[in-house]
Amino acid sequence: MGYVIGVDLGGTKIAAALVARDGTIAAQARRSTHVEEGVDAVIERIVDCIHELEAQASHPIVGLGIGAAGMTDSKRGVIVMASNLKWQDVPLRDLLAARLGRSWTQPIQVDKDTNAAVLGEMLYGAGRGAKHLLYVTVGTGVGGGMVLGGRLYHGATEGASDIGHLVLEPEGPVCGCGKRGCVETLASGPAIARQAQKALSDGRSSTLSTLDIETITAVEVVRAAREGDPLARDILSTAGQYLGIALAYYVDINNPECIIIGGGVSAAGDLLLEPVRQMIAVRALPNNAQAVRVILAGLGASSGEIGAAALVWHQLQH
Repeated sequence: MGYVIGVDLGGTKIAAALVARDGTIAAQARRSTHVEEGVDAVIERIVDCIHELEAQASHPIVGLGIGAAGMTDSKRGVIVMASNLKWQDVPLRDLLAARLGRSWTQPIQVDKDTNAAVLGEMLYGAGRGAKHLLYVTVGTGVGGGMVLGGRLYHGATEGASDIGHLVLEPEGPVCGCGKRGCVETLASGPAIARQAQKALSDGRSSTLSTLDIETITAVEVVRAAREGDPLARDILSTAGQYLGIALAYYVDINNPECIIIGGGVSAAGDLLLEPVRQMIAVRALPNNAQAVRVILAGLGASSGEIGAAALVWHQLQH
């Protein structure tokens, strides 16, 4: 019996937890990230969380897992680029190991948060029992993590699973990556908000029209859709269709058992997932489409910490 410390490193908060082998949480610690204070200050807050959890552990700590949004080099434990942290080429594993000192001999795993999430869902969440699965987060951006044959798949340069940057509309909106018409420009939270703002500016009727059009968010669109607003439902359906087109390509390439949808927009539930399922049914090969389940993520509010811990538990099992 032991614990892994899982750390979800975000731009606004650091969430850490003692996670047992079965995915249950024994204790949690939180700090504000305060990115503006620099890398060393953020490292210090992560270490504070680690020490707080060590003091509460009734069993040995067997490892430390960290999930962070952005590009990572998991082999070297480096955050290559994380826009929310304003970090570039930060050797997080080495910095933490140095700060924790020689008394820390347990493994430290660093990976992108969506890779952590797919492992968490496979080991403890909605994907339990599956060996071929994709996790997709639909929120501020659209990202992914994949497991093939029961193992996390990174790709040649650790760029695998970036579902958000598949181009669906070559003349579509400009994406932050520089391309046009990426999934992220058509189905992310900001994309959903933009589509609502445009529809309202064009005079479409909706309960959303009582809000300030310029500040409408995807959260408000989802809420209106769940309350039955036709415009909000249309917008979510369109986003789901675009996401489904992208995922149909994935289904035919990797033939997964399940696709797990998480992130803030997933609060729409079947209002988002049903159009995804319909597009996969229409656009993927029948045998592949019938084999895959499209389901909501199952780990809830602590998914980041559990997923980060899963990076280590999965490694220890192989």
